[in-house]
Amino acid sequence: MSMGIILATVIILLYISPLHALCVKTETANLRSGPGTRYERTWQVFKYMPLERIGRKGNWYKVRDVDGDVHWIYRKLVTSKYRCAVVKVKKANIRKGPGKKFSTTPLSPAIKYDTFRVLKIKGEWVKVVDEFGEGGWIHKNLLWIR
Repeated sequence: MSMGIILATVIILLYISPLHALCVKTETANLRSGPGTRYERTWQVFKYMPLERIGRKGNWYKVRDVDGDVHWIYRKLVTSKYRCAVVKVKKANIRKGPGKKFSTTPLSPAIKYDTFRVLKIKGEWVKVVDEFGEGGWIHKNLLWIR
């Protein structure tokens, strides 16, 4: 196989892949039990909530959340232009630098379901910022990143 064919195949597989990382880009967003506003709201989430796209019906995306639950969200409420993270444990320290030797920030601790935009990953540490522009570093194992 030529390199061009291999590259084209990889690009096609990535393009048609059913799993896509999405981030909520609005202040709040309703997740629903089906693809439309007539369906029950299953969860209201905040900006930077990461979701995994597993399907689509019209203008609605079928998504999986940090807990593995499946919902639907209107496509204009999400973006794939940047990565997001959500705290997946009860509490997570937010530090001033990438390591336990750094002190915690005034935001610390973050609690389960707090959401962030991912700015940088350095080893096992993730530099994040919240919807208000406040941030710091959180250990990668404490986050669900998409």
